[in-house]
This record gives sequence, C-alpha cells and structure tokens, in this order.
Amino acid sequence: MLLEVGRIVKPHGIRGEVIVDLTSNRPDERLAAGSVLESDNGPLEVVRSSPHQHRWIVAFTGVADRNQAEELRGTVLRAEPIEGEDDTLWVHELVGARVYDTAGLFYGMVREVEANPASDLLVLPQGLVPMTFVVDQEAGRVVIDPPEGLIEPA
Repeated sequence: MLLEVGRIVKPHGIRGEVIVDLTSNRPDERLAAGSVLESDNGPLEVVRSSPHQHRWIVAFTGVADRNQAEELRGTVLRAEPIEGEDDTLWVHELVGARVYDTAGLFYGMVREVEANPASDLLVLPQGLVPMTFVVDQEAGRVVIDPPEGLIEPA
C-alpha cells in the first residue's frame, strides 16, 4: 500500500525545481537523492532536495525547466511505508475513524487530519483535537484524552 507523503505545491525558479509540502516526518529518507516517489504522472526520482520555509525545494530527474515543473503543480507524492514504523499513526487510518474519550463518550468521526506545526489536528464535526491528546488507536477507532472544555462530545 502506498502512503501519501507530500504534494507538489508550485514551481520554484526556472530550472525545473518545485516546492514540496511534505507530510512525512522522514525527509532524509523520502527526499534523499535517488529516492523514487510515485505519482499519478508516474514515478519521480529525486535528484536533490533542501529545506525551504517549512517546505522543500526538490529537483526531479527529467524535470528541466519551469514549464515542466508547472505541469507537476498539485501532484500528490506517494511512497511505501518505511520499515520499523509500526507504532506510527497514519492519516489514511485516522480519516473516518470513530473518536471516543477514555470514559467511552463518542465525539464523532474524523473528517480529516490537518497539518499544524505544533501538532497535527484531528478535524471532527464539532472542532479540532490536537494529536497530542490521542492515547490509543486501532482499526477504525481513536481514543482521546482531551482537557476539559476543549471539545464537546457529539
């Protein structure tokens, strides 16, 4: 199964580089020279990458000018899971999960996971819950321990 690891936001400069919004916390592995990321446009091999304002400037093999880079705008980047990430919470496993607190009260279903510098946020029908309050997760179910007043049960 391929996981979404990032998205090409826009071209950068005139030499075919692009700005990538990386959703993976493993940039050294995902964007290392020679890494291949899958996309709807086919595989994209990383030539080089460097951090840039909370995103990444990335050059891909065969993308030599701004016009080619522009064609990649909005492209979703996917990759295989990295070995040893068994305790990782994956966005695709959280979206649609039913959310309960430690007392068993139901809070709704996760609509999406919103990236946030401090902590990614679970988007529920009645509000946002920082991932730091997730205490357990299993197939289709998330348990949270939010502070009083952060969010109301459904």
